[in-house]
Amino acid sequence: MRRGPTRHGSVSRGVARGGAGQRWCARLAVAATTGAAMLLLSVAGFKSVALVAVGLAGLVVAAAAGWWALTRRGVVRGLALVLAVAAPVAVLASYAAANLLWLVLVSVALWALAAAAGWAALRAEAAPATTAPGRPVAPPRHACLLMNPRSGGGKVGRFRLKEKAEALGAEVVVLGSTTPSWDVAELAREALARGADLLGVAGGDGTQALVADVAAEHGVPFVVIPAGTRNHFALDLGLDREDPSRSLEALTHGVELRVDLGRVGGRVFVNNASFGAYAEVVQSPAYRDDKVGTLLRLLPDVLTHQNGPRLTVRAAGAAAVDGPQAVLVSNNPYRVGDRAGLGRRDRLDGGVLGLVSVKADSAVEAADLLRGRRAPGLVALTSGEIVVDADRPEVQVGIDGEALALPTPVRCVSEPGALRVRVPRHRPGVPQARPRLDWPRLWELAFTARR
Repeated sequence: MRRGPTRHGSVSRGVARGGAGQRWCARLAVAATTGAAMLLLSVAGFKSVALVAVGLAGLVVAAAAGWWALTRRGVVRGLALVLAVAAPVAVLASYAAANLLWLVLVSVALWALAAAAGWAALRAEAAPATTAPGRPVAPPRHACLLMNPRSGGGKVGRFRLKEKAEALGAEVVVLGSTTPSWDVAELAREALARGADLLGVAGGDGTQALVADVAAEHGVPFVVIPAGTRNHFALDLGLDREDPSRSLEALTHGVELRVDLGRVGGRVFVNNASFGAYAEVVQSPAYRDDKVGTLLRLLPDVLTHQNGPRLTVRAAGAAAVDGPQAVLVSNNPYRVGDRAGLGRRDRLDGGVLGLVSVKADSAVEAADLLRGRRAPGLVALTSGEIVVDADRPEVQVGIDGEALALPTPVRCVSEPGALRVRVPRHRPGVPQARPRLDWPRLWELAFTARR
C-alpha cells in the first residue's frame, strides 16, 4: 500500500532540492551556534548569564537615553546623549575588566556566522519573491511620458531618457522649474485629450502617484521610470533602479500588471501615507534647509503630545490604537519583521493596506520597543480600510513624500487592481525576503539523511 508523504519524507525532499550546499550551510549554522554557547559556558561558566544580562541592560539604558534625548532639550538632552553613548561603552569596559571582552567578541562573531549560514540554508527552500509575469500586450500607439529633469539629481539628463524615449516614438513632456505639483495631473489629462493611450512618469514617487491617479481614472496603462531618489514603487514592481532607461523597454516589449492603489482623504498614494511625528516635522518651512536642527527642535513637543494632534487609529477587526506618535499606512504591507527588507513589499496586488503604528510615552516604553513585534507599543496589521482621527479638525499627512493637511477623520482605503502598469518583460524582480531563523528546521536540514 502506498503511503502519503511523511514529515521526514518532506524534509528529505527539501534537502534534496537544496542540495549539499544547503545541508552544509545548515550544519555550519548549528555548529556555530553550539560553539558560541559551549565557548561561553566553558570559559565563563555561570558568568555567561551575567554577561548576557549586562549586555541587555546596556541596550535598555541606551534606548531609554535615546528617548530622553528626543523628548528633552538643553542640559537634559546633552546628558541623555552622553548616557546613550556611555552605556554601551561601559558594558564593553566591564567585559574588558573581567578579561572577557575577547570571549564576547568571539561569541558575537559565531552568532553572526550562524545567522548568515542559517539564512542561506533556509533561503534555498523558501518560496522566492516572484515577480508577476504579466500579460503580453501590443506596444502603445501614442505614449506620453512626463519627465522631471530635477528628480534624482538629474537622472533624466544623465541617462538621456528624453532622447531614448523619443527614439521609440513616445511624446515627452519635460516639467519646468515653475510647474506646480497639481499641474502634473492636468498635463497628464491634456496628453489624454491629445490621444495618448499610455501615460508614464520619469520622476519621484509623489509625481508617480499624481499621474497614476489620472491613468487609473481613464483606464489607460501606466509606465514607471525610476528617475527619483528612492523609487520605492519601482523597487516593489521589480524594476531596475540603477538604470532607469531599461524601463523604456515597456514601450516596445512590455507586459501588463494589475496593481492596487491606496487612497487617503481622496488623494492617491502608490507607497504610503504617514501621520504623526514625521508628518508634523516635515511641514515646517525650516525642514528643507535644516533637517536635523528642525527635528531636534520640534520632536520634543510632538513626541510628548504637547504639540500636534493626538491621533486615534481604527482598522476593521482590530482594537483602536490611541495616541500613537507615528502611523504609517501603506499600499500593501511592508516587511516589518525583516529588518533587512524594511521598506519593501512582496506584492502590490494583495487588495489591502498595511498599518504600522508606534507608541511610546516613556523611556520604559521606548526601551520596550527593542522587543520588536512583541512590543505592545508596536502595532502591525493589514486591513482594507483604516481611519485616522485626531483631536483637531485637520492633521498633517505625508503622502508619498508630499506634505499636505487633510480634514479629520481621514479615511484610507485600498483600491484593488485599480492601476494597469506596463513593465518590461525582463526585469530584476523584487528582492527575496530574508527567512525567519527556524532552528528546528535547520537541525532537520543539517542531520536528516537525503533519500
